[in-house]
Amino acid sequence: MSLTAETLPVAIEPDHHEHIQTPPEPASASAAPAPHEHSESYIALVWRRLKRSWTGMLGLILVSALLLMAVFADFLSPVNPKATDVAFAPPQTISMTDRDGNFVFPPRTYQISETDELDPVTFQPIVGPDYENPQTLGFFVKGFEYRLFGLIPAQRHFFGATDGSAVHLLGTDKFGRDVLSRIFYGSRISLMIALTVVAIVTMVGTTVGMASGYFGGRFDRWVQWFVDLVLAFPQLPLYLALTSLIPVTAPTNVFLAFVIVVMSALGWAQLAREVRGKTLALARIDYVRAAIAMGATDRRIIFQHILPNVMSHVIVGITMAIPSVVLLESFLGFLGFAVKPPLISWGLMLQDTATYSVIGSYPWILSPVAFVLITVFAFNALGDGLRDAVDPY
Repeated sequence: MSLTAETLPVAIEPDHHEHIQTPPEPASASAAPAPHEHSESYIALVWRRLKRSWTGMLGLILVSALLLMAVFADFLSPVNPKATDVAFAPPQTISMTDRDGNFVFPPRTYQISETDELDPVTFQPIVGPDYENPQTLGFFVKGFEYRLFGLIPAQRHFFGATDGSAVHLLGTDKFGRDVLSRIFYGSRISLMIALTVVAIVTMVGTTVGMASGYFGGRFDRWVQWFVDLVLAFPQLPLYLALTSLIPVTAPTNVFLAFVIVVMSALGWAQLAREVRGKTLALARIDYVRAAIAMGATDRRIIFQHILPNVMSHVIVGITMAIPSVVLLESFLGFLGFAVKPPLISWGLMLQDTATYSVIGSYPWILSPVAFVLITVFAFNALGDGLRDAVDPY
């Protein structure tokens, strides 16, 4: 077959009027390299999501303030919580004016003192502000001695009277002790019990739940049978029965440790059930099967592969469990089964509110309830924000 002129390929020259695309010139050695793109860490991602929730951020701020209040209770307390004064003295008000209405600075308050008159209902001496001896308020004033962090001796307090006299901004209790200072000190015991119980519950419940869901079989059935047995107990009667076994003469530290053990022993089962359900789903994922095929030990698989994937659920569970323990401690303390004097807790302070006559005549005794509600709201708001932040979907 011969090629004719019609079938011969013809070289087409480009038209000089058309734009000819030329390959880009290589970048010079002096040109700056493109910026390296790095992936965002999981913690940074959770923090960015948490900042979008105003309730979660509010809860974080309140939780931080409560923890700081517990740590620096000595510094924040204007009065020694064990010192006595006028019984059931009403809260002192802060005033920027004197008796004649003239502006004064720094602000002042008037100490509560007893009068010679008696209340016709309670037959108690009537108390009122002492306008003849005003107290000047200030910051970083000297007061009772304490040890900061239990080590550093100090006398400075965040606020108080400049002359060192007692200031009762939330009034006093039936023994004349400052309510505000006792609330600051009580936050230590209440939050310490809550954090300790939740820490024990988290460690035991997470470990038992992961082991039960990972091994399965007969081990899983026996463990879940025991979990069902623990969950079947009515917790409140059991709390009262167990705490009543301690003699009244037992040391306060022994009583406190027993209460923590009882709360922990009855609180881990629910978390173990939830973690077990998460582990059942994670144990069938490809990277877990690959680790098993490569000969990884069960301990390594549980704590290196499964634990990081259930931590998001555990963290949210922690923030949700702390308010429950605070409420439980307050209730048991109100009944006299949680903390014994000379320790101070919010529940123990609420024992003074056992009668309606006391609440009606001295409503400031209910001040610890406000701090309990703030604590419950703070941890619930933080837990709700974290739940949304750690959810990948």
